[in-house]
Formats: sequence, C-alpha cells, structure tokens
Amino acid sequence: MTEAAAKRSYMPSVVPGGDPYSELLARTRGMRKSQRSQRDAWFNALPIEGKDDVLFELEVLLKASACFVNPRNHPGHPRRTPVVAQDFREATLLFRDGMQHALELTRHLLGTRDRALVFHRYLETVLPEDRLRSQLVGEGSDQGTPEASLVALRHGLSRWVEVLEGVLRGPRVPYRLFYAVLSTIQREVASSAYFNPLTALEFRPEFDRIKSGHVLDLIRGVPGDEAHRLVALSFLSLFRSLRYVRLLGRIANEPGGRRRRVAGRAYLVLSVLRSDARALGNHLRQQTGALLAGSFERDLMRVNMRDLAGRRDELRANGHRLIGIKSALEGVAGSLRLETRRAFHHDLPPIGQGAGEAELRAHLNRAAGDLRPALRNAILFLGKALGTSLDETGVFDDHAALRETSDRLRRDVWMFAQIVRAFAAKAEHTPSEDRWGFVHNFQYVREFLSYFRTMGYPLLRSTDYPRFDAFLRAMERLEDTDLVDPSRLEAAIDECVAFHTFLVKLFDDISRRDVLAGVPFDRRAAAGALKLYISD
Repeated sequence: MTEAAAKRSYMPSVVPGGDPYSELLARTRGMRKSQRSQRDAWFNALPIEGKDDVLFELEVLLKASACFVNPRNHPGHPRRTPVVAQDFREATLLFRDGMQHALELTRHLLGTRDRALVFHRYLETVLPEDRLRSQLVGEGSDQGTPEASLVALRHGLSRWVEVLEGVLRGPRVPYRLFYAVLSTIQREVASSAYFNPLTALEFRPEFDRIKSGHVLDLIRGVPGDEAHRLVALSFLSLFRSLRYVRLLGRIANEPGGRRRRVAGRAYLVLSVLRSDARALGNHLRQQTGALLAGSFERDLMRVNMRDLAGRRDELRANGHRLIGIKSALEGVAGSLRLETRRAFHHDLPPIGQGAGEAELRAHLNRAAGDLRPALRNAILFLGKALGTSLDETGVFDDHAALRETSDRLRRDVWMFAQIVRAFAAKAEHTPSEDRWGFVHNFQYVREFLSYFRTMGYPLLRSTDYPRFDAFLRAMERLEDTDLVDPSRLEAAIDECVAFHTFLVKLFDDISRRDVLAGVPFDRRAAAGALKLYISD
C-alpha cells in the first residue's frame, strides 16, 4: 500500500448514533473483532516492562516503510535536483539501521521464542534439500495468533535486512531501487495480520486511549456525527503526535548506542510524524467544510416543516457552532503545518549532512522542544474553541507542561503582536486614493489574512479576547471581496490597533505568571522564529 493509498483509506465508516472516538480507536486498523480480542489478550499477558513503549516504537518503525520512501518526509528544504538524479544511499543506510532496531524489538517481544528462530534461520542456510528448505521457509507464514504473526514478521524483516545489506554494497542507490526495496518491505508489513500499522492516522487502544476525563467529555459533547468524528480524529491525532515527539526525545537522550542506530531510528520516526501531520492537515483543510455542511443539511432535512419556525433559533445556533468548529479545526491544521515545516526545514539536519552523534542528539532535542509545546497548545486551543478551558496538569502527564505551554503562548503572543502592528502601519500609510484596488495589488492584505488564519485565530480563541466577534467580522469582511474597500480596511485597522493593545497587555500578564518566574523572555529567539515564520 502506498502512502497516498493509506491516506485515502484511514477513516472507517460512521455508525449513526455510535461513538466516533471508540470507533477510531478500534476500527481504523481494519482488524476483525476476534483479532482485536486476541491481540489485546496477547499484549496484556506480555511479561515485559515498558511493553507499550516497545510495541509502539516497533509499529512506528514498521509504518516508516510507507512514509520514509517519500522524500517529502525527510528533513531539509525540498531539493531542486530531480528525485531520479539523487543518490539515496545514505537514506537506505538509515532505513537499514532502523529495520535492524525493529528486529531487536521483535526479539524482545518474542522472548525465549526467538532462540528457536535463530536456529531456524541457520537451518535455512545449510540444508541441501530444496524440499526441506521450502518447508522451512513456509513454516514462518502462519499468522493464526499474534505471536505467530510476530514470528512471520520477524522472518520477513530478517530477510529484507539481508537484501538491504546487499543493496548497500554498491556505491550508489538510485531512487527507483530505493523505492522498489522499501515498497516491497511495505508489502511485507501489510501482509501482517496483527502488526500492520500502515494506514495513515490509525489508532490503537494500547497507545492512543485518552486518559483525561475532561477531554473525553469534551469530545463526546460535540453535537452531530461528523463534527463529533472530526473533533475525535483531531484530538487523537494530536495526542499521537505528542507520543511521536516523546519517542524522539527518548531516542535522543538514551545513553550509549551507535550514532547510526540513533539516526536510523530518529529519521524513520520523523518521517511518520510528518506524514501523519500532513494527512491530518490535508483532511481538515479539504474535508471539514463539506463534511460539516453535509451533516448540518441532513439534520435540517430531518426537521418537520411545521417545526422550522419554532426551532429557527436552535438551528441557527447549531450552524454558528459548526462554523466555529470548522474555523478551529482549520486553525489546528494551519498551525500543525507551520510547526512541522519549521522543524523539518530549520531544526533538523538533512540526510547526508554528516552531523555527529552529539550534534544530531542536540538537533533532535531542539525539534522535540519546539514541537511539544506547539502540539500541547493546539490541544488546549481546540478545547477552548469548543467551549472548555482545559487544565494542562489534568490533560498532560508532564509536570513541565504548564511552563512549556505558557512560554510558547508568550512567544506566539509577541510574534503576532508584531504582525498586527506591521499590518496596521502598512495599511495606514497606504494613500487613500489607492485603497480602491484589486486585492492582488495589496499582497500584504492576503499575507496578513493567511497569518491570521494560522496564528491569529487560535490566539483570539484561546485568550478570551473581549472583541473577538468584532475582530473576526472585520477579517471576514476584508476577505470576502475582490476589491479593497476603504471602509472595510479602516475597520480592520481599528480592530488591529485594539488587538495589538490587548496582546501587549497579555504578554505582560503571561510573563508575570508564577510558572514563568525566573524564565526570561528570549526576544532574539522569538524574532528569529518570527523571521522563519514570515519567510515560509
């Protein structure tokens, strides 16, 4: 299954009246109910410390066979050289190292059963009879139980690591060869009955069950099947991305190990993180409006004609609530796209750059340190947009979460205050006789609206701005025209001036929070982040 095919097939059908959150946890992988029960029993019986972390990393590395094959999921700016002219030998080395670690994880999960497999592999190489050799190869194909499926996966990965070793004996690996090998390994993973995590945005109860009762109540309180499902998908995906980031931090800070093994594991995890972030962002940007509109239309058509007048206010309120959910989800999509692009383009070394082990670990910690508070703030913002103020200490299992999210919010408030001030100054100095013109002649208007959708709207929602409705109405009127109307532009300028004043005060208030006591504001770093944000 290709990455594109995986993205098209990740969502199960909605059961009217069902629980989308529970359905996403149970059904995105496409396992039968009996298989899910067997896997749960196998997992619960594993006598391994930290078994959820071991199994999670194994499945992330397996999923990388679908994600790492796409160069768009590699760190660094897109290269101008055509992909067919690039050498993927270094990428193949990293993938080989990641698969070797995946084999170590399968051995850990199999325990004593792995010793028999080592002898099995030895027999495959020394038995002279073709019939006996074929019989041994076939013995690893049984997948009637989770353990048998893991044994089959162990056999297949062992052989493919040998193939990768052979490919790496050559001086160069063209993209066609790189793609052919990884896509064939992807088929090996896809054939696993119990360990096939290739579907984009798939979830498992072992890893993804949300522990916060407040978040669960929030998800289950969203009206309408489609809105409920989109919100559940967004929360589950954001928490899954946080788990990817936590895994990156663990890889970066594990003592010992070889540089290549650290790099292989990290770059494969990064490819999965970016692929899932892109899949979520694309789905929210492209599908949210149509899905919510269709859901509202179905609800509207169920209303008896005689009841329309009496339920007018209720229906209008539901429609406005869905518009708010749409804006919030699109804001999450824009923020996620911005943060992952910044991390991959600026925080992480491109493949083949030759960063040393200490340098690579530092880059990974920096990327994790930037992504973690961004994802947490996206979760808090989504809760706020749905009408609930979530408490960091009750949502995240990290005592440093409150400090991290406050520090990131302070930085974002400062950054958007600069953007708002710059827009107002630019608009005020535009000659009044030139304000009647096509929007494309006023590129700064389009740019500001883009910045507002990705950064401004979440700040408006999450900070209880008292003029939220007026500011939003001014932005909508500015966007909803092919001409720059002077009166609309003047209204937008007035709202921006008021919002800038609010942001300056908010910045000071956040800086005085107890959790940020002794944490100075790094203005130079914030200015650097703003420069990267604007340049992208």
